[in-house]
Amino acid sequence: MEQLILHQSQLEWAFSQLLENPDILRRAQADIDSLLGKESLFDESDVAELPYLRCIVNETLRLHPAAPLLSPHLSSDECTIGGFCVPRGTILLVNAWDIQNNPETWQDAEKFKPERLEGFEGGKNGMKLFPFGWGRRACPGENLAIRVVGLALGSLIQCFDWDKVGKINIE
Repeated sequence: MEQLILHQSQLEWAFSQLLENPDILRRAQADIDSLLGKESLFDESDVAELPYLRCIVNETLRLHPAAPLLSPHLSSDECTIGGFCVPRGTILLVNAWDIQNNPETWQDAEKFKPERLEGFEGGKNGMKLFPFGWGRRACPGENLAIRVVGLALGSLIQCFDWDKVGKINIE
């Protein structure tokens, strides 16, 4: 059930961003149409052939991570992080939302710009993007979630013409 909620939430955020940025939506539609034409239906295998769609999913996860705070970690030894002494046995939380939305790391961090993620569809971008965590505590469902959200998003983009009603800010 939790996975279904994650997928639904990410689809809602993706569509709110796409409706606020119709040029990005049109580019995604054009990419899908150029790959499949108007007669073929979107399939799970098509997600891998559409890097811009993957960028849209990743940019949505960057701006709106499903888990803004990653799983707690326990420091096994005393260490120094950012000039602060962290005693052994301290519980640490990583604020993924803050890292992924840091204006020192991301130019125009508050803006939805999927093209910023072109070229690293499968990477962690120097530890600046990790909506599923990393290392041995990373979410084991990351690949499934990306495929399911990509499949649903791609299918909805292909099958319908989307537009928002009025000038209401959807976010």
